[in-house]
Amino acid sequence: MPDMSASASLAMTHLVTLAELDEDKVTPGVLGFIVFAVMALAVWGLMKSMNRHMGKVDFTETGDAETSASGGGEAKPQRDS
Repeated sequence: MPDMSASASLAMTHLVTLAELDEDKVTPGVLGFIVFAVMALAVWGLMKSMNRHMGKVDFTETGDAETSASGGGEAKPQRDS
């Protein structure tokens, strides 16, 4: 068991040194910029694709197209009398 407590105390010393970082010197760095740039390019590409697909959609509503596609008027339920 003494080996467990030695590794635990070593882990705690590493955590303490991580907690004492100077907050004024911590920056996202190059990796943070690259991740942000890739995400921005992905959003731009998705918006461009969405705009292209929305341009293909026909938003006009015509009653004639629905009537001819369904084969006539609405079906009425039949009552058993």
